[in-house]
Amino acid sequence: MVGVLGKLVLWVWAKSARMKVLGVENYQEIRKQGKPVIFLVWHGRIFIVPFFFRRRGIMPLISPSKDGEVATRIMSGWGYRILRGSSSHALIRVWNKMKRELQSGGELIIVPDGPRGPNREMKLGALKLAQETGAILVPFTFSTSRKKFLKSWDNFLIFHPLSKIVAMYGEHFTVDPDLKDDELEKERHKIERFMLHLDEKADKFFN
Repeated sequence: MVGVLGKLVLWVWAKSARMKVLGVENYQEIRKQGKPVIFLVWHGRIFIVPFFFRRRGIMPLISPSKDGEVATRIMSGWGYRILRGSSSHALIRVWNKMKRELQSGGELIIVPDGPRGPNREMKLGALKLAQETGAILVPFTFSTSRKKFLKSWDNFLIFHPLSKIVAMYGEHFTVDPDLKDDELEKERHKIERFMLHLDEKADKFFN
């Protein structure tokens, strides 16, 4: 019931909105070159993700938690190659699967502050994965003309039906495989700041 009804509700909800997509040209150029991609999406901005990225064969990393089970059931049947795991659930078990996916030119979706936060504080996993595979990091976010932030740890953003939506692909990042710990931490902080700025830009779009 969760899978069928959840998918139906999200489909109708998203289809009722008027969506504008920005920054996709940069991403399309990366894919034309055959480069693997890791999408970075904050936990609080994933509401539109199952609908937006459907039918593209992307592999999302989804937590083995109960919330992750709901997301898995909604996304199943929409062309995703779902992988269960997280930084707090023995990520090493799925690390090699993610590497193989990227080394074959595939795409991942990673929530860099999930599944437990802190909110919008990026962990290092995606950067280390990009270091090992040469994958390109592409931040992604969305916002809406009629916002509703839930009272949750991640300030989860949803939109009212019939709203206007903006979906934004951010500037891409590459991670030098030779970066040491201190340098990698600086890069993590730089990408985190960029993602926060991308959220602000999206939130102000309809002002």
